[in-house]
Amino acid sequence: MIELLISISIIAILAKLIFPVFQTVREDAYLVRAQQEFNSIHQALILYKERYGDFPADTNRDIPPGLEEFLGPGIWPDSSWPGSVYDWDYWTDPDDPNKRILQISARFCPIGAPSQCRFPEKEWASDFDINSAVYYCIEGACRSHLSKPINHPGYCVNCPE
Repeated sequence: MIELLISISIIAILAKLIFPVFQTVREDAYLVRAQQEFNSIHQALILYKERYGDFPADTNRDIPPGLEEFLGPGIWPDSSWPGSVYDWDYWTDPDDPNKRILQISARFCPIGAPSQCRFPEKEWASDFDINSAVYYCIEGACRSHLSKPINHPGYCVNCPE
């Protein structure tokens, strides 16, 4: 009986040490998958532009209509993190109306439900709020949200450090 209790204790201790590692690996995998999907969406946007002459109009928590023909199979607009969605942003730069901002964002909060936000469990997302996003910049002064300054909490996956 004592041997069984010792074995169970050892297994419990090992499990307590290993499970946080699994969570870190899972969060890292979400980011890697998002980077791959950002690249796929970017390539689809380039093909869209070649066919139709310009990038599609802005969408709200979705990928642009018509982009599916250039994307591989998948559940679009769902992003790689559970409960998140991709968002195509085609904005006029608030600091220079002659420039545009083109980016693909992963949004973590349902519209009108800030209490249901599900942010990544990573240090770089520790200060995220309802307007924060992980984003892939295509053109312009990219940012987490159009209504926020460039330095608002967010994470750009392809911006120079």
